[in-house]
Amino acid sequence: MSRIGRKPIELPKGVEVTVAGNTVAVKGPKGTVQTHLPEGITVERKDGHVLASRQDDSHAAVHGLARALLNNAVLGVTKGWSRELEIVGIGYRAELKGKNVVVFSLGYSHPIEFPLPEGIQVAIDPKQTRLTITGIDRQKVGQVAADMRGLRPPDPYKNKGVRYAGEKLKKKVGKTGAK
Repeated sequence: MSRIGRKPIELPKGVEVTVAGNTVAVKGPKGTVQTHLPEGITVERKDGHVLASRQDDSHAAVHGLARALLNNAVLGVTKGWSRELEIVGIGYRAELKGKNVVVFSLGYSHPIEFPLPEGIQVAIDPKQTRLTITGIDRQKVGQVAADMRGLRPPDPYKNKGVRYAGEKLKKKVGKTGAK
């Protein structure tokens, strides 16, 4: 039996859950998130809680996953999700162009324009070296952060590039001089 799958999800005030086949729509104060549930998983509401249950033990592998996806949707429409990135390097920076395009200067011969998908907001600090990506869909926020990090991943020799806030990097030793 899945320990995570059995846990009920508490619904805060103002959050509505609608089930249509394998799709669950969660509506809250910040917006609406739709989640696709795997086959064999059913969702039922009981007095302010939502329970994910499986048909039989052949669906045990996705029971906890389905509950976690549903919980992420509920947390997303109430609190939202965010991810922070740091840009390290001389002359490396980011700036907003309009509302939904981020322009990166990352040491290449040209600036990189990164269009933001719908439902994602980016805030940049005044030094232009720290970005905060926010949204209600956890998967989309994480994917945008990973795509931005992929524009210039941290270099293991100089530790320059785009990294997650708090990410620990192991600096490699460069070449040793010829003797």
